[in-house]
Amino acid sequence: MQKNNLGYPRIGVKRELKKANEQYWSGKITRQELFNTAKTLKEKNWEQQQKAGIDLIPANDFSFYDQVLDLSLVLGNIPTRYNPVVVQNKNNTELDLYFAMARGHQKDGLDIKAMEMTKWFDTNYHYIVPEFYKDQKFQLFSDKIFNEFTEGHRFLKKAPKTVLIGPLTYLLLGKEKEEGFDKLDLLPKLLPVYEEILNKLSALGAEWIQFDEPFLVLDLNEKQKQAYLEAYNYLRRKTKGIKFLLTTYFGELGDNTELATSLPVDALHIDLVRAPQQLTTVLASLKPHQLLSLGVVDGRNIWKNDYSKSINLIQQAIDKLGKDMVLIAPSSSLLHTPIDLSQETEIDPEIKNWMAYAQEKLVEIAELAEIIDGNTDFLAKNQEAINNRKRSSKIHKPVIKQRTEAITENDAQRRSNFATRQKIQQEVFNLPLFPTTTIGSFPQTDEIRKLRADLKKGNITQEQYDQQIATETIEAIKWQETTGIDVLVHGEFERNDMVEYFGERLDGFLFSKNGWVQSYGSRCVKPPVIYGDVSRPADMTVKWTAFAQQQTQKLMKGMLTGPVTILQWSFVRDDQPRSKTTNQIALAIRDEVVALESANIKVIQIDEPAIREGLPLRKKDWDAYLDWAIKAFRISASGVNDETQIHTHMCYSEFNDIIRHIAAMDADVITIETSRSDMELLSAFSDFKYPNEIGPGVYDIHSPRIPSVEEMVSLLEKAIALLPARNIWINPDCGLKTRKWPETKQALENMVKAGEQLRAKISESALA
Repeated sequence: MQKNNLGYPRIGVKRELKKANEQYWSGKITRQELFNTAKTLKEKNWEQQQKAGIDLIPANDFSFYDQVLDLSLVLGNIPTRYNPVVVQNKNNTELDLYFAMARGHQKDGLDIKAMEMTKWFDTNYHYIVPEFYKDQKFQLFSDKIFNEFTEGHRFLKKAPKTVLIGPLTYLLLGKEKEEGFDKLDLLPKLLPVYEEILNKLSALGAEWIQFDEPFLVLDLNEKQKQAYLEAYNYLRRKTKGIKFLLTTYFGELGDNTELATSLPVDALHIDLVRAPQQLTTVLASLKPHQLLSLGVVDGRNIWKNDYSKSINLIQQAIDKLGKDMVLIAPSSSLLHTPIDLSQETEIDPEIKNWMAYAQEKLVEIAELAEIIDGNTDFLAKNQEAINNRKRSSKIHKPVIKQRTEAITENDAQRRSNFATRQKIQQEVFNLPLFPTTTIGSFPQTDEIRKLRADLKKGNITQEQYDQQIATETIEAIKWQETTGIDVLVHGEFERNDMVEYFGERLDGFLFSKNGWVQSYGSRCVKPPVIYGDVSRPADMTVKWTAFAQQQTQKLMKGMLTGPVTILQWSFVRDDQPRSKTTNQIALAIRDEVVALESANIKVIQIDEPAIREGLPLRKKDWDAYLDWAIKAFRISASGVNDETQIHTHMCYSEFNDIIRHIAAMDADVITIETSRSDMELLSAFSDFKYPNEIGPGVYDIHSPRIPSVEEMVSLLEKAIALLPARNIWINPDCGLKTRKWPETKQALENMVKAGEQLRAKISESALA
């Protein structure tokens, strides 16, 4: 019985890849030193999987930034605007071109925007969106796939399984950058390059290719279904001596089951964590020669596998197919989990015994195989941990459950409608046309991070820490006032991560020291673990927000993370519906909103960037999710008076299909990411005639480049053509925590000047 792994985290237990990338970008290490770090990480990953007894060990699951961007480079899908990066300087290499596509390029007289970035299905991982044009050409450009296969082969002493994003998923992940064609029409141009890749891998000794096709768990139209048949029949016909493993995850094949099993592949992988119910249907549809890879170990969460449930599924497959036709695997790549639970020395031992990181999940796969072979010792030990979790008094709090069950519709309603609130707020605030603000955080310098670390280590007192945070906050406020920003923020210098900070102050959460997960590029997060009922024992943000408001006559914006985002960006308990957990968090945030208002904070932002991310992959499931998700936001925001202005923020989201639900959130102001898409996302708000105020981002904070005043004015003029000018705010795309102060200051100064220029062009009288 073979053991299969779909992918492994690449950042390193101590975020070695993040640190090396950032050192390379800043010129502190050489390209070779970066490559050496990558080599070490890949070999550690292969060694770990080999020790665990994994039979199909992946290669090409490593990436310096993003696996989709990797494939774009391999396929030669490089937008022409990046050509000067190589032409400009003979010292620039493929790697510099790659990072320019990911992060933009602004030096030596060149100023090139980064490619768009958006969420990978319903995860918090971001991928770089491929760009497609009518005359698109594909050609083999990078040897990354072959180099990594050769490295893996040499290290493992056997052929690794090469991971490739399938041709249909690659096309469907991308975006047409001009009108008049369908990206699927590029398939005949794309397939010969895939053919070349497969035949070259076969010549190198490859035995298995893993084609990741998660779009097979989404709604597909007939053209897309036919394209799948065309693609895989072509590749099977054109390649020999290599086996195809078709991998699906994050959901159920459903009505695409017959399509998936009819493709000429040697093995099929299905997600039995998200969709255990699909096993029966898939078994009935599978072709006699096809192996079935069972995704029974959760690749998206940190809870220990319940062996009894997994064994039932595995045995069902064995009874139908035979043991030699079944593989055991995680549900998806382990990219979405932390690496090594043994590094966690401060987690409550009882709760830690309920958990498993990537390394432990490899062991779970191996132990499940041994149980099938008759070693029941593992099963008894596992059931002891599972039963302990079910019985633990640390999870269930009757008072919290009672409050959640008592929620009414009135708890999700503001006192007046938006039109009434807007008039009141305009009179109270007296803000100018096109008011400027930021999304919340300011750069977290090395000094700030050291300050926080020193407090944790006991090197400084709480009083010393507070004094320095106060100094940083006052300096940020003075700078904003001097720059001319209209609605200020305190900078969040006392906060680590926008979810972790709140989770540390809520009951029902625990935190790791090394539970790092990649969000995008070098951005890593440590998702909190929601293990039990959630409540707010005390104020979370009032102290520093109130302190900041006392330093200025301008409006100071309170900054909170919304309930759905806290849920989505945490590892969530799996013993009750997610909606119940979200409502518990919503009530905690509501209490904080009311406390901020009582402290004279009149503008409060409740960030919800993850509402779109949490949308189910099948449209039939959307309404049920959106009903409880939007209601949770409204519960959190509706306890205040009309003159208190509620903002929300969303980034890297496609809004067209859910715009009526976004409007139903009834936030007074929504800020969104729009600079990379050149304001394209605003069309959804324009077509819908979105009634509330909106801040389209004019500064891409995920890139180090600094947009000019003229660029920002141009973007805002596009916004004015689509939306009422009186409803438009000016702001960056997202928080500025990851940026450096020099670039941040220059970009925000440009942003304020852009607002001044627009006000000079478009006066209130002209709007009358």
